This record gives sequence, structure tokens and C-alpha cells, in this order.
Amino acid sequence: MTKPKISSDWMAGCAGCHMSLLDIDERIVQVAELADLRATPITDLKEPDASGVDVGILEGGINNTANEEVAHRMRKRSKILVALGDCAVFGGVPALRNFCGIQEALQRAYIDAESVDESGKIPSDPELATMTKVRALSEVVPVDVFVPGCPPDADVIFYVLAELAQGRKPELKDELLHWH
Repeated sequence: MTKPKISSDWMAGCAGCHMSLLDIDERIVQVAELADLRATPITDLKEPDASGVDVGILEGGINNTANEEVAHRMRKRSKILVALGDCAVFGGVPALRNFCGIQEALQRAYIDAESVDESGKIPSDPELATMTKVRALSEVVPVDVFVPGCPPDADVIFYVLAELAQGRKPELKDELLHWH
């Protein structure tokens, strides 16, 4: 029996969900026995497998064209796509700026707030939010499994990975979900 390939990547937001993935500690050995962990925070591979994976995991919301490209690339390469964390599921914290608009959010963050950057300018970094609205992953590509939480509990991530690695679709019942 061939082990399913699992790969992950992240977009707008923090890397807290991937840190929670690392929190499954020794249980990652159990997942590794069931699956071939490709580009994840615990491997040295930085790029998702170009030939495709069985399970693609994306963390974060969509706030620029680079995020859109990551989402489309992962969807195209993955048989099953997992939205990991609140940012991917519904936009999470990055989507709070949807209520005030991108220019006002950038003004507040880079001009009005106390900062170590004394330039008084909004950076022109392409990684900054360039879209009018932060969107959930499912607004850009079809998602097969949603894992909410900020970050999701390590036990839930382990359960989801173990189920998917064994070819089962995980059922996230209320007793599995804990809101921090």
C-alpha cells in the first residue's frame, strides 16, 4: 500500500496553525508512518510536490495575488484540500480590515501607529495586502475539509491528518472543537 502524500503551505495571517501542527509532537511519527509528509513545517522541502499530493493543507486568508496563486496551485495539485485555521476558513483576524478598507488599515498600521519605522510611509512590499478584501480560501477554490480554530487544537489537526492518511473523511464533531 502506497502512503498518501501530504503537503502544506500558508498565506495571509500568521503561522500559528503550522505551529499547532508542530505541537502534535511525537504523534507526528504516527502520521509519518501513515503518510509521506512532503512540504510541511517539519520537512526540509520548501515547495509542494509539483507532481501532486493526496492531501494539500492551506493556512491563511487570501489578501493578494500571490495568495491566490498559492491557493490555485495547491488546489490543482491536491486530491483533497484542507482549509486550516480561522483565516483560511472564514478570513479570521486578517479579514477584520474588511470593515474599514485597505487604505485605512494600512494608514493605521504604518502611519498612525507608534512604530520603529520612522519613514512615515506605507511599505511597497508585494506581500502586503493588495486586494480590497481578505477572502476565505473557499471563496477562491473548492475546499474539501474545514478545520477551524485560531489556531486549531493540535489534537484536532492530528485527528484530521490521521483520518485523511487512512483514506477517511474526518468528521469534526463539536466535542473535538475547542475555542481558545
